[in-house]
Amino acid sequence: MELNDYIASIPGFPREGIIFRDITPILASPKAMRHVTRKLADFIEDQNATLVLAPEARGFLFGLPAAVEADVAFAPVRKPGKLPRTVVEETYDLEYGTDTLQIHADAIQPGDRVVIVDDLLATGGTVQAIRHMAEKCGAEVVGTAFVVELDDLKGRDRLEDVPILSLVHYEGE
Repeated sequence: MELNDYIASIPGFPREGIIFRDITPILASPKAMRHVTRKLADFIEDQNATLVLAPEARGFLFGLPAAVEADVAFAPVRKPGKLPRTVVEETYDLEYGTDTLQIHADAIQPGDRVVIVDDLLATGGTVQAIRHMAEKCGAEVVGTAFVVELDDLKGRDRLEDVPILSLVHYEGE
């Protein structure tokens, strides 16, 4: 299956000079979604993972079905104020400012083997923050998986010591 056929490229969104990679056509196609889910699940299984972590919101769309398909636990990574119990959090730098992510403190157990799943790898800041939270809780991040990778933003460089799966690559756009 050629996944590029299910990713819409939108020039000038959200601002001029950006080409937005819209994954919603994958969601609209049961065939494409099954394909993506199976590829991600195979990777999760190959890493002998026990837990999938995925950030809101688009990471949920791919992380949860892949975790279910691979028969491993899933835990959502949220923005502050969205989780009702005790949380672990990580604040990280953005191009202009900072952001914070949280996860329930009991969602990750010491010794868990974690795969982080998201829709897109750009600069790697989000996934690196999730990795720090997992490691704070005593887990080992054994892989990261993405539907799309923007190669020219070099997010992979921040993650090079763990296996990385990217189903579609875009360069220089």
